[in-house]
Amino acid sequence: MFGKLLPREGNFFEMFNQHADRIVEAARAFEQLVTHYGDVHLREQYNRDVDNAERAADRVTHDVNRLIHKTFITPIDREQIHKLINTMDDVADLIQDSAETMALYDVRHMTDEIVRLTALSVKCCDRLKDAVKYLGKIADPTVAEATLKTCEEIDRLESDADRVMRSAMSKLFREEPDVREVIKLKAIYELLETITDKCEDVANVIEGIVLENS
Repeated sequence: MFGKLLPREGNFFEMFNQHADRIVEAARAFEQLVTHYGDVHLREQYNRDVDNAERAADRVTHDVNRLIHKTFITPIDREQIHKLINTMDDVADLIQDSAETMALYDVRHMTDEIVRLTALSVKCCDRLKDAVKYLGKIADPTVAEATLKTCEEIDRLESDADRVMRSAMSKLFREEPDVREVIKLKAIYELLETITDKCEDVANVIEGIVLENS
């Protein structure tokens, strides 16, 4: 009788989609920040946009974690829900960390490597959003297969970012004479590459959900 009084299934898939939307918003705002970095006013505007998207993502994460405890029967395993939403939230946090670090370190200009790593991060976030969108329909074998292919694409993008990162570090230590700039840029490169790493972590969680539930 007690179980019948509790909600059987929260709207988790829609909340995952909402969070993924906020991740993409943050990623695109960060990309605009990099593109318009020379304009101080635009830089500040896009920094605010990143912060707003990250805070909105935090609210969704909080709501999902709260709903887990209020829902009697969840559509997928509770641990999978918890791991997915919190790993997704790590992506949003890292995007915000990247923007904040640029401001705190007073980075003066964008390098080609920052631009390339940012572009790969945005692509990863776009594909993450696509993979999350499929989750509510993975009982369909065609959708399950499409989800796994999208996760594979995220893995490839992460590998591309690894290669850019290694090349960027090599160039930085060979060509940059200012030690302070080396420290600043190394931190930025590492953060941007970690965004793609965390997107790959999300893809791995999604792959596990698909394989266990499709």
